[in-house]
Amino acid sequence: MPKKILFQGLVYDESDNPVETAYVGNEPCYVVDDSGFRRHIPSEQVDRQVLESMREMITGHEDILSEQAAKMLGQDDIFTRAMIETQLKQMDQQFDRIFEVGIPEESLAYMGMTGFRIKINVHGEVIDLQQPGMIDPDEE
Repeated sequence: MPKKILFQGLVYDESDNPVETAYVGNEPCYVVDDSGFRRHIPSEQVDRQVLESMREMITGHEDILSEQAAKMLGQDDIFTRAMIETQLKQMDQQFDRIFEVGIPEESLAYMGMTGFRIKINVHGEVIDLQQPGMIDPDEE
């Protein structure tokens, strides 16, 4: 099964232009315009950086996040909170599965509407990640 492009429509270049997506064979890529040269960057390279950044922001806050998620689900009991907290603590183990199934289009649309944006350079390095509503580690 080919891997998915996780953050399609949410990735921008250094000039704030949305990047295109394409496949090179079975390899999903983000396509960045580098002064007329179209650089094809494997999407997994960018997507893993974003997932890792999200994991780092969650680490240490699993208990609070699991409690709030359980409340939002209407399942505010100790077992549900424990299950959610375990999943959050094992988030990095779930990355491969995320690349297989992708992120639902509705979720991507919601992320875009809330201002979630990823900015990459021509080498595929994430240079800015805007996640509205996230706690800035410097402000904890």
